[in-house]
Amino acid sequence: MKTELSLLTALFLAISTDSQAALRPASELLTCSIDYHDPQGRWQTGTFKITDVSRQPDGTIGRRTILHIDNAKGRFSVETHVDGRVVLATFSGDHLNEVRLGGKTEFSAEEARRFQLTAPQLLTRRNFFLYLLGLPMKLRDPGTHLDPVARETVFQGSTVYELRVTYEQGVGNDTWYFYLSPETCALVGHRFHHDDHARDGEYTFVSGEVAGQGLRLPRVKKWHRNQDDEWFITHTVESIDPR
Repeated sequence: MKTELSLLTALFLAISTDSQAALRPASELLTCSIDYHDPQGRWQTGTFKITDVSRQPDGTIGRRTILHIDNAKGRFSVETHVDGRVVLATFSGDHLNEVRLGGKTEFSAEEARRFQLTAPQLLTRRNFFLYLLGLPMKLRDPGTHLDPVARETVFQGSTVYELRVTYEQGVGNDTWYFYLSPETCALVGHRFHHDDHARDGEYTFVSGEVAGQGLRLPRVKKWHRNQDDEWFITHTVESIDPR
């Protein structure tokens, strides 16, 4: 009888230890990930020129986007090359200073519709790139809520740690999950849901790295839809240069 109790106790302790090993403080892992991708702590006050190219699954180039970032002064410009035209939008904070199409500040209503030139559309474009290119550093922004515990899970066939992030009202409405390598804390993927219960939204596989200006960012992100796993676009960071 004593032997059986000893075996049961040992089994319980082993299960308990394994369970604890599968959980980590999320803030600790986020710090580790930021140290990996931004080892010199340059993102918050640095200036960067980051070039991103989107491609369809058949290899067709969609847009070439050049983002000029000055985080210290809160100044940004987004230069988008699409359909043989160049759209340039400059911002101070969230204020749109100027928008040009092919170097001109005047354009038709049809051009505005086709190239999405309204202030809200351009701000959304700026925020999309600023957020995704600035990960994981952007997870320290105000209004970001990081669940206190990260759990071990499987993503893209590999064991990873998962960070769950939600946002204050007015900052963001989606729930995001970020997947980190257990060895290096490098970002290996992310997922978001508009509605956690519906399991909608998209997920991204990350591969490769590109280095420059003190940063070490994911190079390739392949985007898929959660509901049917359809791969629909790839974004590739070509370079990180001085602004």
